[in-house]
Amino acid sequence: MKLFGSSGIRKVVDREFLQLMFDIGLAVGNSYNSAILGCDTRTSSDAVRYSFLSGLLSAGAEASSAGVIPTPTLAYATRHFEAGAMVTASHNPPQYNGIKLINPDGSAFDAAQREQVEQMISNKASTTARWEEIKNCADYPEAIEQHVERILADFPARLELRVVVDCVCGAASAVTSYLLTRLGCNVIPLNCQPGGHFPREIEPTAENLGEVAATVKSEGAGLGIAHDGDGDRIAVIDENGRFVAQDKLMALFARELGARKVITTVDASMLIDELGFDVVRTRVGDAFVSDELRHCARKNVEGEFGGESSGCFIFPRISLCPDAIYAAATIAHIASENRISSLIDQIPSYPILRGAIPGDNAIMNEAENSLEKQLESGGRLETTDGLRLAFNDGWLLIRPSGTEPKIRITAEATSEQRVKELYDLGIKTVEECLIRRERAKT
Repeated sequence: MKLFGSSGIRKVVDREFLQLMFDIGLAVGNSYNSAILGCDTRTSSDAVRYSFLSGLLSAGAEASSAGVIPTPTLAYATRHFEAGAMVTASHNPPQYNGIKLINPDGSAFDAAQREQVEQMISNKASTTARWEEIKNCADYPEAIEQHVERILADFPARLELRVVVDCVCGAASAVTSYLLTRLGCNVIPLNCQPGGHFPREIEPTAENLGEVAATVKSEGAGLGIAHDGDGDRIAVIDENGRFVAQDKLMALFARELGARKVITTVDASMLIDELGFDVVRTRVGDAFVSDELRHCARKNVEGEFGGESSGCFIFPRISLCPDAIYAAATIAHIASENRISSLIDQIPSYPILRGAIPGDNAIMNEAENSLEKQLESGGRLETTDGLRLAFNDGWLLIRPSGTEPKIRITAEATSEQRVKELYDLGIKTVEECLIRRERAKT
């Protein structure tokens, strides 16, 4: 039974899904004595969290509820418990919901933990407690203030900055504006009232942030910040209304933190390597970045930072969960001392193309055979996650999505012509594999 993707579980909410949430809660409650639960603002979040909570309590575990809360805030609170559970589908459409299971250090459940939960559900191995062992759920209202106070401890100076903040009516609505105001910023809020009907596309990509960019320019703000539904992703607009590429933002954070080692994913830009960091690449998904950061911590490796091109950035000094709230404070601090545009323009950039085709991983073996023909022209094929064909002047990545039934295609190169060649190769490879599979069915 395969339930977990690269970032928890996400599905359209229906009766089967609600039953699954109960089963997961029961399995978690059988394995962990205490857990804290939070959720985003989706209309289905109460139904989903109470389904999970019923399973958790039925197992006899102690449970606390933090209510509507960003994922990183819930993760920071989890240090007081044996496990955490965040009900969210992150940047998926509003009809979806899901769950992320979290360890006390903020990291997502690792492969062994996920497999244990899946096996317990598949084998119906979970048990319910006797009636006298079942406890009530306690409220945990202090989570937001604890997270904010921890972040303020790292940014004691008062910031003189006008900031536009767009929380897409999601879970960060209750935190980011409040935090930045406490830091001294003049906050101009957009979509910062919690609600389950999101006013823009949830993922904070350049094409979805036109209102933020326009408001930054019209208000003369020094910075624009946008989140996704659960507040683990951040996007930044500079003072000129330009979207800051996430790979450049990753480099900016790494420099600000004085990081020597950067843990990132196979789809991140090669500019990270060229800036002189010691780069370690993992599979796509913040859980895999967290795993590697946890490995560094066990080896007492210092000076590390982690991030993804999706806008997830992990600050090990506070938690191993992607923390867009901490990132908001960090970028505001940077913008209060420097023009973001000037800093970003100093970082090299290469043309990059990203896209997706409906499909699943059934074609990947055939795609690998097709790409092996390119090795004759000096490329090397890497299989850390999907298929990554690397050349001296660029790379192509073909990989199944961990959250949707799609094959994602990414290419980057030193020139527009070369990146188009690589991207077209990826599209052609996937389409030909899909055509051959359909023909084989008939």
